[in-house]
Amino acid sequence: MTKNTLLSAALCCLISAISMSASAESLLDSIKSRNLVRIAVPQDYAPYGFVSPDMTPQGLDIDVAKLIGKQLGVRVQLIPVTGPNRVPYLQTGKADMTISSLGKTQERAKVIDFSIAYAPFFDAVFGPKDLQASTPDELAGKTVSVTRGSMQDDELTKLAPKAIIRRFEDNNSTITAFASGQTQMAAIGTTVAAAIQKQNPKLDITLKVILSNSPCYIGIQKGQQALTAKVNDIIREAKKDGTLDKISEKWLSAPAGDLPE
Repeated sequence: MTKNTLLSAALCCLISAISMSASAESLLDSIKSRNLVRIAVPQDYAPYGFVSPDMTPQGLDIDVAKLIGKQLGVRVQLIPVTGPNRVPYLQTGKADMTISSLGKTQERAKVIDFSIAYAPFFDAVFGPKDLQASTPDELAGKTVSVTRGSMQDDELTKLAPKAIIRRFEDNNSTITAFASGQTQMAAIGTTVAAAIQKQNPKLDITLKVILSNSPCYIGIQKGQQALTAKVNDIIREAKKDGTLDKISEKWLSAPAGDLPE
């Protein structure tokens, strides 16, 4: 290999490294330059995200998305997502971040980055009052609906491998399957169950088995350190000045409390 060839190869490597570095740090600047942040949010997961009767998005996650946009000083574009496509939307660049009651897992951390926690969230299995199921072992042989790819799906699969798990593509389908008698129980968040009970007081739905305490984190495109740091600063300030507690009390009837970083 000649000296010129070596020099050319070295320059190509250097340019490639510089380009990759610039790309990894560019999303925050891009958001500011376009005066717009694209945030994926749920539309079928009350009280975190749902569509109100006047067809406007509402919920805890929507309020947090608006807070992030306000503190970044840019407009917010809300992008509706379901449980299974929250992470793919980040991977494919369809959203800059996702605020959709997202739990942190080792598998997800391989492909996206996470902020510090912004809201509490408990996962559990719910069913009729007279159905005996108070431990994961007692779920064996019983049908449980769950949203495919969700934290509840992961937890249920690990803790109750002998349960008959019926997986659905979105949260509405998961809840409807239980409410209509297609399954005996449903694996959902405790706050979501409370919202369902409020909307339908006659529905026989009782907490059976707690799966985990899984706080909500903001998912961010992988490698965007500057954006992640900025979002963390916004969350920390909102924790400090009581904003997160107010949002949580509005939607969960309880303060956000001591959230992990």
